[in-house]
Amino acid sequence: MKIMQVIPAIDLRGGNCVRLKQGDYDQETVFGDDPAAMAAHWEAEGATRLHLVDLDGAKAGHPVNVEAVRSILKRLTIPCQLGGGVRDEATIAVWLEAGLERVIVGTQALKDPAWFRAMALKYPQRLVLGLDARNGQVATGGWLEVSSVEATTLAEQFDDLPLGGVVYTDIACDGMLEGPNLAATEALALRLKTPVIASGGVGRLEDLAQLAALPIAACIVGRALYDGRFRLHEARERAGDHSSTP
Repeated sequence: MKIMQVIPAIDLRGGNCVRLKQGDYDQETVFGDDPAAMAAHWEAEGATRLHLVDLDGAKAGHPVNVEAVRSILKRLTIPCQLGGGVRDEATIAVWLEAGLERVIVGTQALKDPAWFRAMALKYPQRLVLGLDARNGQVATGGWLEVSSVEATTLAEQFDDLPLGGVVYTDIACDGMLEGPNLAATEALALRLKTPVIASGGVGRLEDLAQLAALPIAACIVGRALYDGRFRLHEARERAGDHSSTP
């Protein structure tokens, strides 16, 4: 039976747990000021992996919420992946040494494909391609800049690499709770060998059931969980996620 893992998200800004609407830094909701406690809550609720985002880091181009991330990693036994501000090998190495399972790279993969290819080969299965799209085109720099490169084109360019996955986010859906872009997610997954992780737009349990029917490995869920639209165990059940901690 196919399993789609459900991964709770913790977005960090100014040391707090927050969510943005469509990546807009001016549309922020704060959900807590203790990221480590929030992470422990999701682990207690049954999460088998967490998705962390350094929003300040994505904007600044280097890690910012370092202490918050370290406090999370010290508290948990489940693996975590993190994106936001990963633009050089030193940052990759520091985060992996700190205990992250996987590091997500987006902006720099677009700007310097040769570098990303070298890093993926040097750290097999430890890097994830962060594919954030606005109208089908790759957005970078904390979603503040939109390129002319098609998201699927960029992903296919790296499909031969030993990546841990591709996180695909349709920015228009993110934080809106109106459903993910199923068509774009499925089209991407059908073109790649690399496992696809969907992100953005989940607002109902039915959204998870629809995603679980697609050929994807996992789904990241944020605002719907924080808003209490459903519980994590309900989400995992609807997604057919019976995975245990690796």
